[in-house]
Amino acid sequence: MCPRAAALGLRPGQALAQARAICPELTAIDADPAADRAALDGLAGWCERFSPLAAADPPDGVWLDITGCAHLFGGEAELAAVLAALLARNGLNSRLAVAGTPGTAWALAHATASEQTSVLPAGQETAALATLPVALLRLDPRSIAGLHGLGLRSIGELARLPRADLSARFGPLPVLRLDQAQGRAAEAIAWPHPPVPWTERLAFAEPIGTPEDLTRTLVRLAVLLCTRLEAARRGGLGFVATFFRVDDARLAIAIGTALPVRDPRRIAGLLSDKLEQVDPGFGIEAVVLEATATAPLAPPQMALPHTAPSGTIAADTALADTVDELANRLGPARLWRATPQESHVPERSVRRVPPLAPASSWSRGSTAERPLRLFRRPEPIEVTAPVPDDPPLQFRWRGVLHRVCAASGPERIAVEWWRRHTTPPDRPETDLVRDYYRVEDIEGGRFWMFRTGLNTGGSAARWFLHGLFG
Repeated sequence: MCPRAAALGLRPGQALAQARAICPELTAIDADPAADRAALDGLAGWCERFSPLAAADPPDGVWLDITGCAHLFGGEAELAAVLAALLARNGLNSRLAVAGTPGTAWALAHATASEQTSVLPAGQETAALATLPVALLRLDPRSIAGLHGLGLRSIGELARLPRADLSARFGPLPVLRLDQAQGRAAEAIAWPHPPVPWTERLAFAEPIGTPEDLTRTLVRLAVLLCTRLEAARRGGLGFVATFFRVDDARLAIAIGTALPVRDPRRIAGLLSDKLEQVDPGFGIEAVVLEATATAPLAPPQMALPHTAPSGTIAADTALADTVDELANRLGPARLWRATPQESHVPERSVRRVPPLAPASSWSRGSTAERPLRLFRRPEPIEVTAPVPDDPPLQFRWRGVLHRVCAASGPERIAVEWWRRHTTPPDRPETDLVRDYYRVEDIEGGRFWMFRTGLNTGGSAARWFLHGLFG
């Protein structure tokens, strides 16, 4: 209820006909709960400029955990004043409350219909709640009506009753809400983003916007974050820098590293390469840097002179720097290396992994020669062979006839038994077994081909070319 509507005599819960009798020019609009919830979620995301922990509290509230954030604004009262001013600038009426528990903050914010800001010192929750109505404990309507029937109007009166009697008559909720509001029981809030312990934030008295200022900010934040990472003997694998503009827009750039790092200049340098994606608009008023993924990183071992191979650590670091530069410019999906995979089927025996990922411990069991070039998909060919088990005499590939002068094989390769149960029903079981041959034509070309299927039941075997030797 906005102040103007209250001044006209309108009250929450009135029938529409009664409201129109009081205010004939009243315009009624159908409620859209989905749009209201989306707007509330957007408001919670906007509030992340004050704290990384912000969550919507339907239908009309937002939770903010400002633990460890208030000093960045000069204190809790100053943070609340800045938040109220920004909300008013965006046309939003607000009632703010700061308290040591979520339940007390919620009760104080809903205790009055007028716009105000309440900042309660820690440890005064019980005294502040004593005179407030029991409805402000976030109870269900049935419990509130039952408590009113017993003559209990304030939270202080409720707190003086025996807990066993309350739980027996109204269930565990009234006692739980009372304990949560007074700080005797913990209350969990479903934050949309999990708490990120590795985060640093800088707010500015005057907005900044030049690339030089943004770069210096990233360096300063990286130094603060890496100092904490070093104390915990950890390094970051992913970093996100979020920029909050004065027009309430939120921009973010992200980087990833192949190995855990905590070098401030390296982190700031990789982020600075992406600053061209950040449009400062009329200015940036706050920047947040967080390490989205971390891993243990022990300090490097310092080698004594002439006792260890020189350049080993430096070489690894240089390679990681190069990989990070390429991956963040081209995209991590475009930078990879091949490693063996546990499968004898040629097209599944190799997979892509990050450039500096640990090498696979699996080695192919077969010692048979493999082609240098393996086709992405086997290509069908026409083959002439004397009997089904003999190597081909000639074959036609891409319209060209090749006469075979030498051949070896077959080498039988079968699909893993656990994959056979996922084979489409229209595919014959014999297609899961391949007989490979290495052949050479009269012009010196060497080919790797296989036969699948059997010449039985009116279905002929099929031949495919799978790779080239040299």
